[in-house]
Amino acid sequence: MRLLIAEDKHALYAEQVRSACPDLQLVTSAEPARLREAAGQCEVWLGQPDLLTPLLREGLRPHWLQSTWAGITPLLATDLPRDYRLTRAVGIFGQVMAEYVLGHMLAHERRLFARLAAQVAQQWDNGQPRSLRGRRVLVVGCGDIGQAVAEFLAPFGVELRGLASQAREQAPFLEVAALDELPRLSAWADYVVNLLPDTPATRDLYDASLFARFRPQALLINAGRGTAVVDADLVAALERQQLAGAVIDVCREEPLPAGHPFWAAPRLLLTGHSSAPTDPLLMSALFLDNLSRWQAAAPLRGEVDFSRGY
Repeated sequence: MRLLIAEDKHALYAEQVRSACPDLQLVTSAEPARLREAAGQCEVWLGQPDLLTPLLREGLRPHWLQSTWAGITPLLATDLPRDYRLTRAVGIFGQVMAEYVLGHMLAHERRLFARLAAQVAQQWDNGQPRSLRGRRVLVVGCGDIGQAVAEFLAPFGVELRGLASQAREQAPFLEVAALDELPRLSAWADYVVNLLPDTPATRDLYDASLFARFRPQALLINAGRGTAVVDADLVAALERQQLAGAVIDVCREEPLPAGHPFWAAPRLLLTGHSSAPTDPLLMSALFLDNLSRWQAAAPLRGEVDFSRGY
C-alpha cells in the first residue's frame, strides 16, 4: 500500500510511520508539484488540508484521507468530491488547548497585561488579583477538546457549564445545554470559551445581540473558529465595555490583514492561531491506530460526516 504524507514536517511523520509499518510505501513532500505527481498512486493520504485540497480540486482522491488538523473546513468546500472517507485529528489537542485556556484565564485574574502596561508607564500597580475559585466558565463546544478543557479546569474550583448540539449530562459540567441556550448562559458566565467547529449552524453566533447579554467582567476566549464571531460587533462591544476583554486565536481571514479593526480594538489580544498546534508524535500515533482500524474494516476515530461538517 502506498501512503502520501503531505506535511510541512513530512520527514518526522515518515520516520514515525516507517518505524511502525516498514512495509508501507511512503511518498512524502510539502511541494505541490511532487504531491500532484504522486497522489493518484496513493490510496491513503495523511496531511494538512491546505496541501491536500488542491489535489482534490484537480479530481484526485484517496480511499481514505487522515487530516492532521482538527478543523477540516478547506476539505468541505462545495466544489470538492466527497466520495472518500475523511477523518480529522481527534484526541490529541485536549491538554495543549486546556493549557492555553487556563493560561489566559490566570493572566486575566492576575491582571498581568494591566500590570505590564503600568510598568511601561512607570506606574505602581498594586491592584488585588482574584482567584479562579468560584469563577463561572462556559465552554461552548463540549466534544473531546471541550471535555479535556473542563477536566483541566475543574480542580481550580470553577463552576463549569457547557453548550453542545443537544442537551446532555456530561461530567464535570454542572449543565450541558443545547446551543440555542447560548444567550442565557452567556449572561451567566465570567468566561466564555468558544471551541465550536465551523459549520453553518455555528457561524455569526457572537453578534451584537449576544454581546449585549455578556457580563461587563466577562472574558471571551475564541479558540474555535473565526467565523463564529461577527468582528465589527465584537469591536463595538469592547468599545462600549460590554465585556472585559477578548482573547482571539482564530480569525475569519488569516493572517489578519493590515487595517483590520482587531489590531487596535481595546482589550483584545491576538494569539495568531497558536492555541493548539499539532504534535507530530501524537498525530502519528492517531494515524497508526486508524490505519490498523482501516485495514481491519473497523470504525475510524474522528470520521467526518460530510452532511454535518464534522
